[in-house]
Amino acid sequence: MSDATEEAGASESFADIFGASERSSFKEGEIAKGKVLSIDNDFVQIDIGFKSEGMIATWEFMTEEGVTTIAVGDTVEVLVEEVESEDGQLVLSKEKAERLKVWDEISNAYDNEEAVEGTIVARVKGGLSVDIGVKAFLPGSQVDLRPVRNLEALLGEKASFKIIKFNKRRGNIVLSRRALLETERKKMREATLTTLDEGQILDGVIKNLTDYGAFIDLGGIDGLLHITDMSWGRINHPSELFQVGDEIKVKVLKFDQEAERVSLGLKQIQPDPWIDAGMRYPLGMRIQGKVVSLTDYGAFIELEPGIEGLVHVSEMSWTKRVKHPSKVVTIGDEVEAVVLDVDERDRKISLGMKQIEENPWTVIEDRYPVGTQVSGQVRNITNFGIFVGLEEGIDGLVHVSDISWTEQIKHPSERFEKGDEVHAVVLKIDKENEKFSLGIKQLEPNPWEDILKKYTVGSEITGPVKSVTDFGVFVQLEDGIDGLVYSSELAAERIENPAEHFTDGQEVTALVVKVDANEQKISLSIRAVNDKAERAALKEIAEQQSSSQTTTLGDLLAEKLKGQE
Repeated sequence: MSDATEEAGASESFADIFGASERSSFKEGEIAKGKVLSIDNDFVQIDIGFKSEGMIATWEFMTEEGVTTIAVGDTVEVLVEEVESEDGQLVLSKEKAERLKVWDEISNAYDNEEAVEGTIVARVKGGLSVDIGVKAFLPGSQVDLRPVRNLEALLGEKASFKIIKFNKRRGNIVLSRRALLETERKKMREATLTTLDEGQILDGVIKNLTDYGAFIDLGGIDGLLHITDMSWGRINHPSELFQVGDEIKVKVLKFDQEAERVSLGLKQIQPDPWIDAGMRYPLGMRIQGKVVSLTDYGAFIELEPGIEGLVHVSEMSWTKRVKHPSKVVTIGDEVEAVVLDVDERDRKISLGMKQIEENPWTVIEDRYPVGTQVSGQVRNITNFGIFVGLEEGIDGLVHVSDISWTEQIKHPSERFEKGDEVHAVVLKIDKENEKFSLGIKQLEPNPWEDILKKYTVGSEITGPVKSVTDFGVFVQLEDGIDGLVYSSELAAERIENPAEHFTDGQEVTALVVKVDANEQKISLSIRAVNDKAERAALKEIAEQQSSSQTTTLGDLLAEKLKGQE
């Protein structure tokens, strides 16, 4: 068949398809249908029924991989750019025809408020660029129902969009994905509200996390899963369990239909770990757990998710006085303890760490029998005595009255400093109250046995005034031994202010009127030196000191006066 015959056949065929009346009615800028006559590497020949055929570059009919998408005889739509160019050719464009067709489709979608499909292709200032056949702008505020921080993560994603602005002349198209989501969410919300009820177990998606909980999308309506309802165990932040986008099952705890507020729970779907906790943790049981919290009064130990026990500071050590649990344990430590008490009703378990070891106070009498001589360093000084460390956590108290047989010690700091090495004797052990009494003066014989013999009642002594007080005068008898002359015994008439009559170092003479070995006191009288009656009474007291009855100077004087009457 000749080329002329083929061309004639093609023309006839075209006329059959499109009609002869359309052969000369084309205008520039219109879209026309044409038939593919030939294809080579450079051009595709198209017959649109005009007096001449048009040529279109072959690449306009190729995919990105270089594959030709048409064949000879196919019908295609093309744009008539020029009816007759300078060189007399019919100028056609398949690409511009498609672009013009897309604009028409977009215009129709905008007019009819229909959604368009597109692919997010680039990040641009203020939002994203979307390919919907032509480039359109998607503002960042219109991407989703909530602000999206990482817009780059959406590149390549296909979605449906609503056209909210359209200007074909300027080539300006603005899209919104949010508008479609809001419409869809409104429909879902209405459907969910009609079926939502307390006690339901629903599927949801985590939309947002806060310090106090998580917001769950139940299908058009959000519910709050509070942090306290996430787990029976301790949670510091919801992010420890969840991430935005996670799908979870939750239980509706409370639903306020008027306010459209929904409270959700997750732990309520799971068994309560406190049921039969007393059986799982019997008294005396040794357990291991992790320290999860510290307070001023103790440490909380997690035994299992939802079950925590408290080790009070008093139950951390047998011997140490623990001021704060951080001195013994830190958060995250694995510790061993003993169950002391279980209260399922109040959800409390009391634990003890010191019970893991033997109580040293139960065997302390075996190690330190009464009368044992011990040594240690002064750990603490108080106004009533000194504490001597014998071993780790075991301190013995030397009371101020057990420091010296003869010295009047006002404060132990006069004799000791922290860290001083001292020797003492075990006097008493109180295991129940964990008290240990020591004595220093007991290392030496009691000198008062000799003092009783040396300073008998009625004997006369002379010595310097050691100190003057409001109630009397202390006279030094010898090193470490003083006698007291009360104000009433300073003179025949009572002296109200002894400091006006006596000074330190002044030599005075007095009679011994009383010796108390238990109290370690010697009472003197200056007045009795010149009072014969008192001297006689004192002599009588001295004679009766060996008897079991206790007679005072006042008793004898009163009896003598009665006899005189």
